[in-house]
Amino acid sequence: QVQLVESGGGLVQAGGSLRLSCAASGTIFSFDTMGWYRQAPGKQRELVATITTSGSTNFPDSVKDRFTISRGNAKNTVYLQMNNLKPGDTAVYYCYAKLFRTDYWGQGTQVTVSS
Repeated sequence: QVQLVESGGGLVQAGGSLRLSCAASGTIFSFDTMGWYRQAPGKQRELVATITTSGSTNFPDSVKDRFTISRGNAKNTVYLQMNNLKPGDTAVYYCYAKLFRTDYWGQGTQVTVSS
C-alpha cells in the first residue's frame, strides 16, 4: 500500500524559509510525478509545484521565483524549498505522487507564515 509521509512544516515569520520533505513507500516503482499542493481555509486545493522523473518542473506564478522542488537521491522522495514566505502561503501542504494514472496524497503538514 502506497503511503506518503510529509515533514518540515511549522510556523515562520514573513520573509523566512522552510523546507518540506516527503517520503513515499509501498511500491518498487518510481513515481512518474511527485509534488506539492496546498489548501488554505475556505479555499480549494491548489498546485504548488511538481517534478517528473526527467526533472521537468511546474510552478504557478505565485511561487515560481520563491520555491524550488527537487527529488532526492533516495527513490520516491521529494523536497520543497520555500523562501521569502508570505502570509498568503499559509496552508496545509500535501505531498502528491502519480503512478500508473493513480494519484496518491499525503496527510498534509501545516505551514503558517506570520506577518
